[in-house]
Amino acid sequence: MAVNTEELIAKAEKPAEDAMKLHPFYKGKVKVAAKACIRDFDDFAIWYTPGVAAPCKDIAENPDKVFEHTNKSNFVAIVSDGTRVLGLGDIGPEAAIPVMEGKAILFKYLGGVDAFPICVDTKDPDEIIDLVLKLQPVFGGVNLEDIAQPKCFHVLDTLREKARIPIWHDDQQGTAAVTCAGLINALRIVDKKIDEVKIVMIGSGASNIAIARVIVAAGVDITNIVMYDSKGPLHKGRDDLLNDPHWKEKAYYCKASNKWNITGEPGEGSKGADVMIALSRSRPGTVKPEWISAMADDAVVFTCANPLPEIWPWEAKEAGARIVATGRSDFPNQVNNSLGFPGIFRGTLDVQARTITDEMCIAAAYALADHAFEQKEKFGEEYLIPTMDDWEVYPREATEVGLKAIEQGVARLKFERDELFQTAERRIKRARDETQLMMDKGFIPLPPDDL
Repeated sequence: MAVNTEELIAKAEKPAEDAMKLHPFYKGKVKVAAKACIRDFDDFAIWYTPGVAAPCKDIAENPDKVFEHTNKSNFVAIVSDGTRVLGLGDIGPEAAIPVMEGKAILFKYLGGVDAFPICVDTKDPDEIIDLVLKLQPVFGGVNLEDIAQPKCFHVLDTLREKARIPIWHDDQQGTAAVTCAGLINALRIVDKKIDEVKIVMIGSGASNIAIARVIVAAGVDITNIVMYDSKGPLHKGRDDLLNDPHWKEKAYYCKASNKWNITGEPGEGSKGADVMIALSRSRPGTVKPEWISAMADDAVVFTCANPLPEIWPWEAKEAGARIVATGRSDFPNQVNNSLGFPGIFRGTLDVQARTITDEMCIAAAYALADHAFEQKEKFGEEYLIPTMDDWEVYPREATEVGLKAIEQGVARLKFERDELFQTAERRIKRARDETQLMMDKGFIPLPPDDL
């Protein structure tokens, strides 16, 4: 079948064109709105002074009452230093705000979570850690976002050790959970076993390092992974990594993965590979068609850099891939964090979990995978995982995450499955209905036709 490349490229570029029109129109994507009733001005004596002193004293005497008297259990901070924004690199905290606002609106609409962009004017990892620890009183969780490696590993690991609320790095755990879901279903389609497949990974940044950790926990044999960074494959002879304490995560994969000790370029590492997972440079041409052609039959290719994939999906298909996924919503099989973090945080917050474990991420991955697998009329090579408009998957995902947190003993609250599902479903549906109501009433205006 002939491919109209110009038409497909134009389609891929349109969201950026529309964004440049609609961002100035709305001047931001999130705001603060009242949650409590304001029947008349006497209510301010309840919500503020003098009445507010009573819940303040109650919290002072019983700190856990903060979850009862405030919105802490639904507040999430989205913290970024702007050092690795999408595929744009170190563009600074101000330039990162549109991304973090976008994240906040997805949190709300898809997960019913109240999230706030907090872009910080420091690149010092210890200052970021200190800031997040000081923000803990008001937030029920923290989403770290677009922080460059290797400091992102240090920031996440330190905060997970020290914080008393769940700390999550979406570029690591979120990407890993959704990629794991896609892998589970791709292997169902090609009828290959997760513990037997050879996987070549292009890129060894925060995303691919975390993906490797999570898919190994889900059953992949770590020795069957060949991971590449900008200097070549990770192998036992990479003294530049093995002797540098800043790269301890890469050093681990130098020792534990690549049982063949492959030292050549990605074309060599791709030979006979069943799966390719690329999260590297956001530019078509980064992944070469000949690498895909060297893969095994029924090859699965995930090229998920944003905003542009490492190879156009039609080029990957022409090179021999059976299943192709990208990070974009305008192509089939979008491997997008937006399928992960809203539901995962919903479940985490609903049980007041103290952390988000890898097992909770895998529970979310199976919830996503199973939901798509059960859609028999749609499931297939171009429908690996649900899309964002399949809203019913989010309460299902939240339920599995919450149940796993309870099972692992990291939840403050305990619920039965049905109760947890109904809680998540109610909160998510309410957020969607509120947005629609504000649009219907004109409080969120629709853009003019010429935009």
